Amino acid sequence: MSTVAKKEVVPDEPLADATPYGYGPDDSISDATENAAVTHHTLNVNGKSIAYTARAGHLVTTDTYSSRSGAKLFYVSFTADDATPSTRPVTFFYNGGPGSSSVFLLLGSFGPRRIKTSMPEFTPPAPYTLEDNPDSLLDLTDLVFIDPVGTGYSTAIEPHTNKDFWGVDEDAGCIKQFIKRYLTVFNRWNSPKYLFGESYGTPRTCVLTWMLHEDGVDLNGIVLQSSILDYSQAGNPIGILPTYAADAWFHKKVTMSPAPADLPGFMEQVEAFATGPYVDALNAFPNVAPDVLQTMSDMLGIPAMVLKYWKLNPSMGNGSAFLTSLMLDEGLVVGAYDGRVTGEDTGIAEFIAPASGGNDPTMAAVSGVYTAMWNLYLNDELQYTSVSPFMDLNDLAFENWDFSHVDPTGAQRGGAGLYTAGDLAAAMAVNPYLRVFSANGYHDAVTPFFQTLINFQNMPLDSAQIESNLKFSNYPSGHMVYLDNASRTAMKGDLASFYGNAQAHVEAIKAKVKTEHKAIAGAIKYRKRSSRTPY
Repeated sequence: MSTVAKKEVVPDEPLADATPYGYGPDDSISDATENAAVTHHTLNVNGKSIAYTARAGHLVTTDTYSSRSGAKLFYVSFTADDATPSTRPVTFFYNGGPGSSSVFLLLGSFGPRRIKTSMPEFTPPAPYTLEDNPDSLLDLTDLVFIDPVGTGYSTAIEPHTNKDFWGVDEDAGCIKQFIKRYLTVFNRWNSPKYLFGESYGTPRTCVLTWMLHEDGVDLNGIVLQSSILDYSQAGNPIGILPTYAADAWFHKKVTMSPAPADLPGFMEQVEAFATGPYVDALNAFPNVAPDVLQTMSDMLGIPAMVLKYWKLNPSMGNGSAFLTSLMLDEGLVVGAYDGRVTGEDTGIAEFIAPASGGNDPTMAAVSGVYTAMWNLYLNDELQYTSVSPFMDLNDLAFENWDFSHVDPTGAQRGGAGLYTAGDLAAAMAVNPYLRVFSANGYHDAVTPFFQTLINFQNMPLDSAQIESNLKFSNYPSGHMVYLDNASRTAMKGDLASFYGNAQAHVEAIKAKVKTEHKAIAGAIKYRKRSSRTPY
C-alpha cells in the first residue's frame, strides 16, 4: 500500500453574474458585492511549471473620506500558488483610450494565455487559436488586469454615475482605491508593487504613481508602453519624423544611398537629422536648402515637391498626409498604430471613418480574434459568465472625458495640452528607488518613440536621476508592441532584467546616498573647523 500523500485538488468556483452593468455616462448600479470566479491552472515558462490561480470578478472602491462605495471594478488576476507574498511582486495592468478595457494587454501581452495573430498581416476569421504564452511575466510577478469604470464589466455604484469617474484625476483616484482594496483583500501590502500602463494608461500611471505615494504606497517600478506624457506635443513633426522613416524603411521606400543596413542604425541617423538640419529647415521655410530637402525625401520615400507642398510637415492633416501617401501608387494606406500594417484605400474603404482608431488597419487586423477569443476564454477557462455584454472599447467614455488635471505643485496642467510628465518627475524625486521602463514601437505613429524620448529628456527632474532610473527600449513593432512575436519575446527579456535587477538597484542607490551623506558630513566638519576664531 502506497504511503505517498496525494496533493489535494482544489475545486474551481464558477460564477454566473446576474447584475446588469451599464456603460453610459449616467449609468450606475446598486449592487456592491465582491464576487469572483476562481479557477486553477498550470503554465510552463522557460522549463518551469507554475501552478497558478485565476480570479475574474469585482472589487468595490470607496470614497477616500466617507468610505462609501464608489464603483464596482472588474478585474482578472493570475497569482502563483506556491509563493511568499512579501517577496512576490504584484503588477497592475490597464490599457488606455480613455475608454479601453484591459483585454488587449490581458490576451495579447504577458498573461498566461494569449491570442495567436498574423501580425503585421490581417488575422483570418475563425477558427482562432488561444495558446499558452511562453513570454508570460507570471514567472516574475503576479498579474492583475483592471477595467476602469465604463469598460469591461465596471460600473459606478449609485448615487455616483459613470461620468463621475471619467476624468484624468477622478479615474486615477478610482484606480488608486482599487489597488488599495486589492492589497487589503489579498494581503499584499508588503509585496513589491508595479504598474503597467499602455497608451493613455501611461499618463494614468504618472498621475496614479503620485497619488499612491501621497497615500503611503510607494512603488518599486512602473512600465510605460507607448507613452503620451505631453499632449501639447502630439503631432510634433520633429518627434514623429523617425517613425515615418521607419515605415518607409519597412516598405522599401527609402531611397538613400547606400541603403540603411538595419533599422536601429537608420533611426539614429534620422534622429540626428530631425534635431539638426530638419529643425533649421522648419524654421527657415520656405527657404529650404536643396540638399536638406532631398535628404528628407530620401528618408521618407516622398517626393521633394510633395514635402515642400506639406511645408515639410508629413504629419499634417491630423497625421494622415504621410500615411495615405506613402503607398498611394498601390492603393494602400499605412496604419497609424503600426506602420507595417496596410489597408485598402480605394473605393468605399477610402471614406470609412477611423472610429477612435477602430478602423485603423492595425486594429482592424486583430479586432475579430480579440472579440471571439476573449468571450471564449472568459466563459470556458475562467468560468465567469455575465448577463451583460463586455465593453472592450467605450467611445462614450472618450467623448465625455474631462482632461483637466492638477499636478503635484497645484498647477492646472490639463485640457488639450495635458501634461503628466511632471507627476512622474515628482514621484521619482521623492522616491529615489522608483524605476521606470519605457517600451516603444518604431512603427507607432500614435505615440511616436522619439517624441517620448524628447518628453523624458525635458522632464523637470535631475538628468542624472533620469539616466539612473529610466530604461528606454524600442522594438520593431507598433503601438501594441506585444502583438509582434519577436518584439514580445525581446520585451519579455528586457522586463526580466528590469524585475530581476530591482534589489541590485536598491543597493546601488543606498550606496550612492551613503557616499553623498559622507561627503556632506565631511564638508560640514571642514566648515566648522575653518570658521573657528584664531587665538
